Amino acid sequence: MAQPDADLLHNPVAGHPPLILRSPDFHSITEAVAEPVERTTPIGWWLFFIPSLGLLSLLGIAVAWLFWEGIGIWGLNQPVGWAWDITNFVFWVGIGHAGTLISAILFLFRQTWRTSINRSAEAMTIFAVMCALTFPGIHVGRVWVAYWMFPLPNQMDMWPNFRSPLLWDVFAVSIYGTVSVLFWYVGLIPDLATMRDRAKTSTRQFVYGIFALGWRGSQRQWHHYESAYLILAALATPLVLSVHSIVSMDFAVSLLPGWHTTVFPPYFVAGAIFSGFAMVLTLMVICRWAFKLEHIVTLRHFDYMAKIMLVTGTIVGYAYATEFFIAWYSGNPYEVFTFLNRAGGPYAWAYWIMISCNVISPQVFWFKKARTSIPILFAVSIVINIGMWFERFVIIVTSLHRDFLPSSWGYFSPTVWDIACLLGSFGLFFTMFCLFVRFLPMVATAEVKTVLPQANPHGQHGHAVAEREIALHHEVVPVAMVEPAPSRWRFEMPLVPRLPKGPYFGVLAEFTTPAELYRACERVRDAGFSRWDAHTPFPVHGLSKAMGLRRSTLPWIVLVLALTGAAAGFLLQWWVHTTAYPLVISGKPFFTWPAFIPITFEVAVLFGALGAVFGMLGLNRLPMHHHPLFKSKVFERASDDTFFISIESWDPRFDPSGTATLMKSLGARSVELLES
Repeated sequence: MAQPDADLLHNPVAGHPPLILRSPDFHSITEAVAEPVERTTPIGWWLFFIPSLGLLSLLGIAVAWLFWEGIGIWGLNQPVGWAWDITNFVFWVGIGHAGTLISAILFLFRQTWRTSINRSAEAMTIFAVMCALTFPGIHVGRVWVAYWMFPLPNQMDMWPNFRSPLLWDVFAVSIYGTVSVLFWYVGLIPDLATMRDRAKTSTRQFVYGIFALGWRGSQRQWHHYESAYLILAALATPLVLSVHSIVSMDFAVSLLPGWHTTVFPPYFVAGAIFSGFAMVLTLMVICRWAFKLEHIVTLRHFDYMAKIMLVTGTIVGYAYATEFFIAWYSGNPYEVFTFLNRAGGPYAWAYWIMISCNVISPQVFWFKKARTSIPILFAVSIVINIGMWFERFVIIVTSLHRDFLPSSWGYFSPTVWDIACLLGSFGLFFTMFCLFVRFLPMVATAEVKTVLPQANPHGQHGHAVAEREIALHHEVVPVAMVEPAPSRWRFEMPLVPRLPKGPYFGVLAEFTTPAELYRACERVRDAGFSRWDAHTPFPVHGLSKAMGLRRSTLPWIVLVLALTGAAAGFLLQWWVHTTAYPLVISGKPFFTWPAFIPITFEVAVLFGALGAVFGMLGLNRLPMHHHPLFKSKVFERASDDTFFISIESWDPRFDPSGTATLMKSLGARSVELLES
């Protein structure tokens, strides 16, 4: 189990007194994360939200005028048919990559430092994808027939061309956005339950309760929840790598000099991670200062993010050099001209801004003082995102504005409506992020608690300590007072749990630490109880084994649905191109299965993610907004810092007085008999 670093214990910040948290506890984490949501709206939030809302209104005006007049209001010309519209699209898709990287890939590598920043990064991903999807939707001209891009029956008996990378984009980005929302929401459920239990008004309690789905933090729920979260991370990892690779194929499969290059997929992915981390850094610096989260988002987190930006920035710089080398080595005069034109032609100013921002500025991160200096981090993160926008502009416009014939050369200049759409997209992004930090916890509370030392029942608060504490404070009643179960591992929860019938729901016992709870679960399991559960504010690792739970069946559900999605996606494309709408393209046969792989993969991931989420909810029988446990006032702390065992009254071994006595003997701080 990872230990908190020195920054977590002592982290002085300019303008604030040092935060001394020698022993951070679960409740202090909850208070720190919930406080920005529960307090009255600060004036600083309004000062940031109102300008963002104004820019969002500007986007609405620009898009409305675009629909009325057409894309001629932009500065597009011949040969520059793509310009700021696709530049903005690729830019925002790249911004959205860091969230999934932090949440999925770092989770799979068990990098515990991600827990303080992953929630905000996931939210940023969703809002960036929203901005990205805006531009393909509005740049097509006749927006009212955009549904032609989807495989829907229509009166003209026409079907999309699934061999086009532009259609791969439609599937890749939309599915990426959908999976990101699912991943974000699943991680948010336990924290929504925390906000529900802390709510001071009935309105807040109702709203948070609806979206918390009746989460009780039971080990049965955590058991399936952790499987779902792990599967979503495993599905999102190749997805995040594929999305920007597919976006790059919009350019790479063309024959245009400057675009037709195999370096684009890894180059685009590295650039997306580079710009995405820069945006996460910008936002977390602001949130850390504004909401006093210095003891949760520490300098250690910024140090790690700066190192990742240094690595990805170096990869991007290497890709820039590789492009020039390949243009020279190919011997193609058109490729050579295109890259010399980028560096010395009419758009040389944009090219050298790109080089300065993306290659030179990150080099300061070789020095630890720069990686742990808030002003430097903030300034460089903004510079990098400016440079990454110019990178996309350079790739698109400088490859188009001088075509094969000098007579068709042109120069793109943006109009006021190009600028309005760009600024408006930032308005959409920051408006959504302001609403997020105001109404939802911006830090994954349950995940942060898991990395505290006291969260580990086998650590410094292990079994021996727990047993000693129990012996000192309680008269131990032998577990043999209840006939033990024949086997140590017979405890098994039914697939669909039912609530007991009768005057009593059962007994609810409260414990102080995970170690006490772990020991009590072992004793209850050995006593032969079958209708019981443990409730914790975060997943206590090893507790499933202590309770005797079997492996979750969720992976099999996901496997079946993922294979179903892959088969459905492949068969749809096969049917369209061989039967419904056969097209001869470049003399290729109708059944060109390699071109079907991207969409087949994307649909498989979509079905698998849906299976993980809804399978988890089904196995946990959620939503269940009404449960006898919610009648207990003390149970509200099950989502904060307290641990419980509930034994239901219809368990064959249940006896109100005997079961209560047993729980007290195991170290329970309080025991409550709950009515049904």
